[in-house]
Amino acid sequence: MEKLMNALKEAYPHIDFENEKALVDNGAIDSLAMVNIIAMVEELFDIVVTMEYIQPANFQSVETIWEMVEELA
Repeated sequence: MEKLMNALKEAYPHIDFENEKALVDNGAIDSLAMVNIIAMVEELFDIVVTMEYIQPANFQSVETIWEMVEELA
């Protein structure tokens, strides 16, 4: 998860990924950011994020993003 955290912090330095638990609900990330994060995790972890995983609940926190990555790996 450290690799993911570092990549997110680099791409979005203004977001407190360590403490934020409602990234989508609070407007910290929008649909464009979700698309960018999908591309990032696909490249970093050599996975394909399928349509069933592209939903706000999977992008609420670093933990939920990581859970998605683990399921797809």
